[in-house]
Amino acid sequence: MARPTMEDVAARAGVSRALVSLVMRDSPKVSAHRRRAVLEAARDLGYQPHIMARSLASRTSNIVGVLVSDLRNAFFADVVEGMDAVAQRSGLELILNTGRRSATRERTALESLLSFRPGGVILLSPVLPAAAIRQAAQQVPIVLVSRGSTIAGVDTVNDDGEIGGALAVDHLVSLGHSRIVHLDGGAAFTAAARRRGYRTAMARHGLEPMIISSEHTDSAGMEGVRKLLKIFSPGAFPTALVCGNDFNAVGAMSALEEAGLRVPDDVSVVGYDNTSLAALRHISLTTIDQPRVRMGGLAVEALTERLRGDRTDPVRRRLEPQLVVRGTTAAPGSKYPGMRSNSY
Repeated sequence: MARPTMEDVAARAGVSRALVSLVMRDSPKVSAHRRRAVLEAARDLGYQPHIMARSLASRTSNIVGVLVSDLRNAFFADVVEGMDAVAQRSGLELILNTGRRSATRERTALESLLSFRPGGVILLSPVLPAAAIRQAAQQVPIVLVSRGSTIAGVDTVNDDGEIGGALAVDHLVSLGHSRIVHLDGGAAFTAAARRRGYRTAMARHGLEPMIISSEHTDSAGMEGVRKLLKIFSPGAFPTALVCGNDFNAVGAMSALEEAGLRVPDDVSVVGYDNTSLAALRHISLTTIDQPRVRMGGLAVEALTERLRGDRTDPVRRRLEPQLVVRGTTAAPGSKYPGMRSNSY
């Protein structure tokens, strides 16, 4: 069966196509009687207005393109949930694409989103070079989530990673840990602030930092622990790990278990993001909470302000993370002699 058209609705309601178009654009120029007739005809026929056609006709767009860095990471699902809630209230439609953590693929995905002629684009932790973001910002308003920027016309929404990194260390030190290793996020844009927070807190407590270059994936967390197992003897193994994110932490926990080390009895583990994965009972990961849903909502609000012409100056939203204590952290154990030594 062919999809009903605006002409079909007009014929059913006994009005012109132009009047149907006004109703679909929610124009105040249509009487209540005729608006009701058009909407009833559209409902009876199962007619849905074509979003792109409507945008082109009105020379405005209620489409928001969303580029998700990694569909496997539950952090982004929570951010999109917050975006969707605000978008619904604002009459905006979200279109999602992903670049799978590849700059080349992200560039293609961004070009695809721009082909829909959106009102704006929100980029979630992109790995795109700044030049590509600057070029896109010359076409539409851009909001970055989980990445900073100084580009004119680009708004940003982030948590304070330095505070988050320090919270993890402070929690572990309060439990009695001193040999605390950071499995970082490598080249991820959020990783630098978390590294700084870790280093600052370790220095404040008079402890020697040790950072293992890693990535925000479970496989990288496993590999990071395997590197540590090669570096340290059992009696000198670190008593705690601060991981770049929850995915990394879950991978690290898996590798620790394979090596016969218990969490948290032998090694405490802290993640970052507080995703739904961390809250699962059999994982019960102590982690740093980013207000993910709120971040998504703020991103859409920032974009809406630009679309409405409320402002032109960029906004820089920075939210404070919080520690969430679960079952993967405890006081250092004593399985191995020398476990409490302060030196690596």
